[in-house]
Amino acid sequence: MDNIENLEEIIDLTFGSVSVYGFLNAVTAVIFAALMAFVTTPIVRVIAFKTGAVDDPKRDNRRMHKTPTPRLGGLAVFFSFVVSVFLFYGVSNFTLSMIAGAFLLIIVGILDDVFRDKIRAVIKLLVQIAAAGLVVWQGEVLIERVNIFGRYIHFGYFSVPLTVFWIVGIINAVNLIDGLDGLSCGIATISAVSLLLVTILLGDFRLALLIAILAGSCLGFLPFNINPAKIFIGDTGATFLGYILAVVSIQGLFKAQAVITFIIPFLILAVPIFDTTFAIIRRVITGRHPFSADRGHLHHRLIDMGFNKKQTVRILYAVSALLGVSSIMFVTHKIIYALVIIAISLGISFAMWIIFRDEKMKTESGIIPENGNGHNHNKDKGSEDGQA
Repeated sequence: MDNIENLEEIIDLTFGSVSVYGFLNAVTAVIFAALMAFVTTPIVRVIAFKTGAVDDPKRDNRRMHKTPTPRLGGLAVFFSFVVSVFLFYGVSNFTLSMIAGAFLLIIVGILDDVFRDKIRAVIKLLVQIAAAGLVVWQGEVLIERVNIFGRYIHFGYFSVPLTVFWIVGIINAVNLIDGLDGLSCGIATISAVSLLLVTILLGDFRLALLIAILAGSCLGFLPFNINPAKIFIGDTGATFLGYILAVVSIQGLFKAQAVITFIIPFLILAVPIFDTTFAIIRRVITGRHPFSADRGHLHHRLIDMGFNKKQTVRILYAVSALLGVSSIMFVTHKIIYALVIIAISLGISFAMWIIFRDEKMKTESGIIPENGNGHNHNKDKGSEDGQA
């Protein structure tokens, strides 16, 4: 046997159209990506302290953590992802353009984390557009059409601006939800796993490997990012995660032959999309700049209702996971099941909203201790730096 590829000829076992070698390669890639992120995060943490990329909780009242905490955590996720892609996924115009676009975002993210949000919003936006344009131009990532119950809607000349808008929108959506320990990275991980399962069901095993690597990189970083966080993912990581999720969602979902390609990516990324859309509408109605910072995001509102930081993160994790499950139901043509899951999720959310408007019901629910005052979240140590 001259090389390891001959293993596929010797072992004739398959799972669908995935060979044993392909499956083992994917598992190895995920483990390697997770380990790379795990072992490089402490190094990045030292770099953050040395460069002054540390978030001070006294800067404003949006910050939920108690002690100065290093940022730049996304650098470890980026490094892990890139190395794993080159080793296990391979090089193509698509991967090179995607990584080049991600590198642009990483550079601006590092500067923003080091200089503590001093980079102007217009510069960030221009770089995001450039990163999106790069992957559209060289990587042929394009939303050309969507399928709604067998009826295709073609976008023609609007495909390019629509694709750029989607990528830039998801970049900012993931970045804006980055407000508590492990929130943006955890939501990105859940979204990546949902995308992974959907792409496997659609038979795109090649893209599934890329998404699995992203999920592995996030999982390796999360132990350092969950409450109490030892390091924040920062703009460096949040923009990177949003970018990769946006790109792979276009390749895996908008181009798929599923019954409803339009709704699936929105369900998988619903939490950051809803939070960002609501934030922009709220700010415009009140006469503020749509990208000005405030304390009205989903996680802020849940904390103000009486949940502590860990509970808030878990609730948003659960919502994201439920919507991810509903997206899988859509792919498998179980549309009624998907609608039932969405309806149940909305019903539970409404019930929780009713309960947490009443102090007595808060205690009766068991979520708030009997000797608590509804604000036990202040006892948590450390929390992610709330973004705009």
